[in-house]
Amino acid sequence: MKIADLRSKSKDQLQDQLTQLKKEQFNLRFQQATGQLEKTARVKEVRRDIARVKTLLREQAQTEAEA
Repeated sequence: MKIADLRSKSKDQLQDQLTQLKKEQFNLRFQQATGQLEKTARVKEVRRDIARVKTLLREQAQTEAEA
């Protein structure tokens, strides 16, 4: 997921994306614990995508507070 793609989304879309990513992270952790996880790198990707979305949400909140 690229930051430019995320910047074009609205606040509600980013919240939905964050919810989906957290669900995926939970499922990946569950698969890892049971030994069914095949793509271990996906855990790292999802974690970073969550951080990107949270960063954008925080930036938007700061710009709204300044205005």
